[in-house]
Amino acid sequence: MEAVRDNKYYTYADCADCGEDGVRYELIDGAAYTMPAPSTAHNRICRRLLRQIEDFLEGKPCEVFNAPYDVRLNAAGDEDDTVIRPDPLVVCDKSKIDAKGCNGAPDMVIEISSPSTAGRDFILKYQKYLKAGVREYWIVDPGTKMVQVNIFEGGGYAPRAYTAADNVPVGILEGCAVNLPDVFSSI
Repeated sequence: MEAVRDNKYYTYADCADCGEDGVRYELIDGAAYTMPAPSTAHNRICRRLLRQIEDFLEGKPCEVFNAPYDVRLNAAGDEDDTVIRPDPLVVCDKSKIDAKGCNGAPDMVIEISSPSTAGRDFILKYQKYLKAGVREYWIVDPGTKMVQVNIFEGGGYAPRAYTAADNVPVGILEGCAVNLPDVFSSI
């Protein structure tokens, strides 16, 4: 798991100085976790996911955003102690969008995992997204070219696994599917 900046407790309001050392951070329960620089594969995958979802959402009420985009997950504004910067994310409730980012749980979150972030993506963020009410949480693994899609059902996540050969339906967006052969090509 990534390094924690220090043993201090941080809120969103405190984060003005969280990046002054040139390192990007996310907050989880007040702990500032470093965010490694995205790899070339990460950037390609992110761009391709964003493009497909954005094309589908053209003229529809939901909106897709891309990192770095602050999500104050607990909807506590500047006092929120969990501020995450997912890769593509979808927000359908416009009242959650403000000048600083998203204040509350997005409808869909995608994390492009790496060996250094896997623990945070599969355990910490999984639990946080579930508790906050994120309806769909994707974890993309560039190394294995697999996608774990977690759909909120019956009070928990129902995970489904997909490979690079699959088209993946987006549960929160009726009629939308992501073409994984395109997403994973040439990475």
